Amino acid sequence: MSNKTGLTEQVKTVTGATRFRYLVLLGIVVITVVNYVDRGAIAYAASGIIGEYSLDPAAWGQVLGFFGYGYMFGALAGGFLADRKGPKWTMTAACAAWSVLVVGVVIAGDIGLQLFGSALVGFAIFRIGFGFAEGPTYATINRTVANWSTVKERGFMSAFGLLGTPLGALLSAPVAVGLITLTGGWRWMFVVLGVLGLVWLLWWQLLFTNKPEENPRVNSQELAQIRTADVTGGNADGFDGGANAKWYEFFLSRTLIFNALGYFSFMYVNFMILSWTPRYLESEFGFKLGSLWYLGMVPWIGACFTVVLGGKISDWLRQKTGSLWIARSGFAMLSLALTTICFCFIPTLDNPAAVLVVMAVGNALNSLPNAVYWTVLIDTVPAKSASFAGMTHFFANIATVVAPTLTGFLVAAHGFDSMFIATAVATCIGVVAMAFVQPGRFRRSKVTA
Repeated sequence: MSNKTGLTEQVKTVTGATRFRYLVLLGIVVITVVNYVDRGAIAYAASGIIGEYSLDPAAWGQVLGFFGYGYMFGALAGGFLADRKGPKWTMTAACAAWSVLVVGVVIAGDIGLQLFGSALVGFAIFRIGFGFAEGPTYATINRTVANWSTVKERGFMSAFGLLGTPLGALLSAPVAVGLITLTGGWRWMFVVLGVLGLVWLLWWQLLFTNKPEENPRVNSQELAQIRTADVTGGNADGFDGGANAKWYEFFLSRTLIFNALGYFSFMYVNFMILSWTPRYLESEFGFKLGSLWYLGMVPWIGACFTVVLGGKISDWLRQKTGSLWIARSGFAMLSLALTTICFCFIPTLDNPAAVLVVMAVGNALNSLPNAVYWTVLIDTVPAKSASFAGMTHFFANIATVVAPTLTGFLVAAHGFDSMFIATAVATCIGVVAMAFVQPGRFRRSKVTA
């Protein structure tokens, strides 16, 4: 058989294939929605918690930032666990833990007062633990996408898997406000959210397997589609996929380091909006909790579409140009540059509707390349996509601490306009960082002419 004939046979469409990988993808979306609602709901309990425990803006910023300390280290641990123990075990342990700990927020302040004389200490303990438990989620998802996606669907499946991020953030407002209104207080909201995570976990146990080869619901035709090799050239430097890569080699890769910095910019925008928008609308424009259920959704509406659209655009650019740099790095640079312009513009506005619209556009543009940061890892080190995703997430998620905490201090010292300027600075840094990302090149020393 000639090479041309073999290639044709390798890439031809297989008929009669099952599509169980899309059900796996749907399950990922559902749990990321639950994951994001769990972490975002506390922003809508702000008035109740602040009033009950007499917290000032700086202290409230610390309460929101505690999550990030645990989240960074949970992401790091989860990446290595997902590669070694598999995504099923890792997600099971993580989801069970965070579902219990999100309920623990109900008693966090009281425990802090009784044992340490400070509600802040109690929130630190539970929020850091909760963050650590949620940390493994996205690295585990990346391992799942690497195991279950076809080469041509990498960008799309990464993007669709990440749909839960803006969708969960969007739903945080109506879910949180609805639960607080129905139950008459913020505490029962966290109890209900914990139960939802455990219900999803039951589905995960019954249907999911680490690899499609292990799942009886995947037929041979679908497995052939998933395991078709990349015929466009594969890794740019001839690297073996990172099967033998050591953890410290992350720091020797310009691509991985700057990709993490680009992702930091995305996370900064994400957590600034998620954690401070409700308080901003209450303080600056006098909106009450009853209005926040729909106003809090506005910044996330566009992002729900662009996060998936971005994956499709990235895959299209890859097919059209044959350049991973254009499809991943160039695309991310343009998106982040436009995001920067939007957040620079917000402080010039004094109408809440205009502010929300521009914030929504900026967040939508920020979400366009969300899948890029994860797909770069699969393009570059597919065999260690979870381990290096965990390390990427660790450094990027410094933003989960910096964004809410810094915002608290900036608001206290300079007012709310300062948080938008800080966000624009963060995305501008991301533009520069992504210029140095070369997808498919793990180490520069490996690159051949």
